Amino acid sequence: MKTAGIIGGSGYTGGELLRLVLNHPGLTLDFVYSTTRPGFPLSETHPDLLGSTSINFTDQVNLEVSVVFLCLGHGNSSKFLEQNKFSEQTLIIDLSNDFRLSAESEFMGRTFVYGLPERNKEAIEQATAIANPGCFATAIQLALLPLATAKKLTNSIHVNATTGSTGAGVGLSATAHFSWRNNNMSWYKPFTHQHLGEIGESINELQGSATTMHFLPQRGDFTRGIFATAYTAFDGSIEEAVELYTDYYANDPFTHVSKQEIALKQVINSNNCFLHLHLHEGTLLITSVIDNLIKGASGQAIQNMNLIYGWEEGLGLNLKASTF
Repeated sequence: MKTAGIIGGSGYTGGELLRLVLNHPGLTLDFVYSTTRPGFPLSETHPDLLGSTSINFTDQVNLEVSVVFLCLGHGNSSKFLEQNKFSEQTLIIDLSNDFRLSAESEFMGRTFVYGLPERNKEAIEQATAIANPGCFATAIQLALLPLATAKKLTNSIHVNATTGSTGAGVGLSATAHFSWRNNNMSWYKPFTHQHLGEIGESINELQGSATTMHFLPQRGDFTRGIFATAYTAFDGSIEEAVELYTDYYANDPFTHVSKQEIALKQVINSNNCFLHLHLHEGTLLITSVIDNLIKGASGQAIQNMNLIYGWEEGLGLNLKASTF
């Protein structure tokens, strides 16, 4: 058994990670660090954990833990690691954006490997530190990786993606308030979203040249999940496109190409990404759906950990969605 620590376990991502760690057959939860809730039971913040654990939040850190997951706000992981020097044997998995770009991947003697298993599986297996991808970045890259690998992204890419309210975090804001979000929809950060940097690095490296991407993120009036569509010019048949994607993801247990049209509920509460392809007059439309809190965050963190420890990639992640 490996011991696990969680830094910042009071938010949506931390809560989902707690559920996965507590039910993972290879992990024992050692501590959950919080500066605002030390001494309080986890189940007071996460009522769904009632009966699952008697552990309380703590303001103490075990620097010898086997694996530590950082669920902190962007920009805070590097500060925390500077103040808390974990053992060289401790695996560090960061769920913020502090180390995702190659220029920021070297930190305190460690190299943070970009943790998208469908892109970097071999490097992940040898890593001691992981930069977990962003949720939008995960959905969009999985939609485009086969095309970039085949050097077929030679035209502009247009992406429209809608995320649920949990993507905005647990803190209350005007656009996360129920009265505003319910029966409502809006865009934000048009063409400038922070995930474009990590997406661009991966896609451009595979493509071998710079690609132009126009990305419009949207707020949906649902709780969790990302529904993303991307379209670009494609010189080939739909059969060739489907074969390209099916072959690329043949050995990836969580990414699947559907012959039928897909819907968001098919992946909610699971670590899956479902893809669907549609060709119209030389334009290929790729639809990608994920759960932003699992495949887009905590589930992918567990998937990366499994790869590093040499465990079965889906260990503790065999979660089924419900479409009703």
